[in-house]
Amino acid sequence: MKRSEAKNRINELTDLLNEHGYRYYVLDDPIISDEQYDLWMRELIELEEQYPDLVRPDTPTQRVGGEPLPYFAKVEHKTPMLSLSNAFSEEELREFDQRIRKATGRKKIAYVCELKIDGLAVSVRYQEGVFALGATRGDGQTGEDISQNLKTIRSLPLRLKRPDTLEVRGEAYMSKQAFQKLNRTREQNGEPLFANPRNAAAGSLRQLDPKLAAERSLDLFVYSLDQIESDKEFTTHTEVLQYLKELGFKVNPEYQRVEDMESVFAFIEKWTEKRKELPYEIDGIVIKVDDLRLRTQLGATAKSPRWAIAYKFPAERAITVLKEIELNVGRTGVVTPTAILEPVLLAGTTVKRASLHNEEMIKEKGIRLGDHVVVKKAGDIIPEVVEVLVDRRTGDERPFSMPTQCPACSSPLVRLQGEVALRCLNSSCPAQIREGIIHFASRGAMNIEGLGEKVVTQLCHHGLIQNVADLYQLTKEQLVSLDRMGPKSADHLLDAIEKSKQNSLERLLFGLGIRFIGLKGAKILAQHFRSMENLMKAKWEDLIALEEIGPKMAESVIAYFARPENQVIINRLKQAGVNMEFLGATPSASDSILAGKRVVLTGTLQRYSRQEATELLERLGAQVTKTVSRKTDIVIVGERAGSKLKKAQELGLPIWDEETFREKLAAVDFL
Repeated sequence: MKRSEAKNRINELTDLLNEHGYRYYVLDDPIISDEQYDLWMRELIELEEQYPDLVRPDTPTQRVGGEPLPYFAKVEHKTPMLSLSNAFSEEELREFDQRIRKATGRKKIAYVCELKIDGLAVSVRYQEGVFALGATRGDGQTGEDISQNLKTIRSLPLRLKRPDTLEVRGEAYMSKQAFQKLNRTREQNGEPLFANPRNAAAGSLRQLDPKLAAERSLDLFVYSLDQIESDKEFTTHTEVLQYLKELGFKVNPEYQRVEDMESVFAFIEKWTEKRKELPYEIDGIVIKVDDLRLRTQLGATAKSPRWAIAYKFPAERAITVLKEIELNVGRTGVVTPTAILEPVLLAGTTVKRASLHNEEMIKEKGIRLGDHVVVKKAGDIIPEVVEVLVDRRTGDERPFSMPTQCPACSSPLVRLQGEVALRCLNSSCPAQIREGIIHFASRGAMNIEGLGEKVVTQLCHHGLIQNVADLYQLTKEQLVSLDRMGPKSADHLLDAIEKSKQNSLERLLFGLGIRFIGLKGAKILAQHFRSMENLMKAKWEDLIALEEIGPKMAESVIAYFARPENQVIINRLKQAGVNMEFLGATPSASDSILAGKRVVLTGTLQRYSRQEATELLERLGAQVTKTVSRKTDIVIVGERAGSKLKKAQELGLPIWDEETFREKLAAVDFL
């Protein structure tokens, strides 16, 4: 291809990919297949590699993240990024309204109510319509340049629909689904968990390696226009929001213009009830004066604008006594402290334990044994200690310090470079062995029904198992000797252990607990190498050549298979009849109606668990997703199907009941 032709094609592909990315990530209305998008993207990457000087600043290939940064440069905000003053009651909101009416001389004020996204405030500049700079709030006057990380957010346009020079403000956030997925991966890799989506989003945008930020699936809502070099004039905030949408920004659709405070209270009441239905976290409602001229008249204090206020949802909290700190050793050796509390009722449940995350949190909060503490549910789910009531101390409280030896095996605890957590490195540690066996039997791994935490604990305690290979040598006589394990339960467990031998290779790899290898990594390895034997022979270069297998993952795999004790376990598993091959899509499946289809499961199936149905679909070449959209090909519904079925009906998608699903399986001999 000639240079002139390459330039034209690069421009064409860049415009095409940006437009279809906008339709997918902002409008949620794709009109082309993922396959077509990926084909164009590969073509663009190849052309950019041939002609690097023709790469446009708004190229979508930047979305995957560039080279690691040495540090974040400082950015002076052209206008301060002020924080909002808070209100916690109806009375405080009425006082805010009275101040506005008194200062402006107006009897009635129109407000815009917006959801307060629980994320990280950012400022983004565009030069003649092209992304130029992105920064954090920092102290309000000076932030940090996080441009490379912001570029990885696919809903943020790199080129606007119009060539405007402007600056916008917005909130970067992580969805509930992305947050849960991230923490599951971190748990599988033995890494400390993020406390909430806000911390996860902030931590992701402040990664010096943009590739890590790209993996975190961040999103962004833009909520204000700070500056614009144009003769265009706006009179209301409502007009500004509409204009931002026209430029290609993702604006939260759940805003409302209201004419009085009663309508403000109605909006607050509505979203106090409905906020759990949202796919992202909100921690309140922002109330802004709609009239921009009145905003200028009202001005701002040194810290916050006088024309806006944030109503904060009351987080349910409780006060109790922290009795002890229990230390738990995970399967990767990380020692995690947990607060043991005087039982207290919180958000409808009795809380006896709460997360302390790590030693740094204990030091930061100054926690002592016997302290009165404030406990809340992070994201209304996980109890955590948020505050120590120092004024309630009697002098009987005792300082706490983390041990220097493992509480399970007495080996020295170490803190690896770059980690906060203390870790036991003894691979023979009984606590790690127990947790590893529990993980091996879990639903996402070998799925051995009936082999839960209590049964594994008993088996380890009585010396019946010392590693996962021992599970396949258990006898009925051994099992019935356990507490609450009768002959029938023993038979069921032995059947489940026997059934697990037929699992595909990726489940076994995940179950072995190789550090940094989660479900996705295990599947990539299984699909490529096809057998345990091939994988064990793989070299570092073979592993690193695979997409999404990074250096740390490759090193971990090599190190795992190099240990003689692991080789013995794998050999024993093989001798016991555990499958060591990848059971991917079969030739008959590749020709099935499900090959290449995006399928959503909803409701309860009678003959299959959700996991079993997913595996069957994947073996037939289907891609199982959680969200119904225009890109979904088939929705399979069971009993008590809810909103996903309704959305599928609204979109006119093909809907199968369980009987239809079974017919399709039978057609390719999958029953």
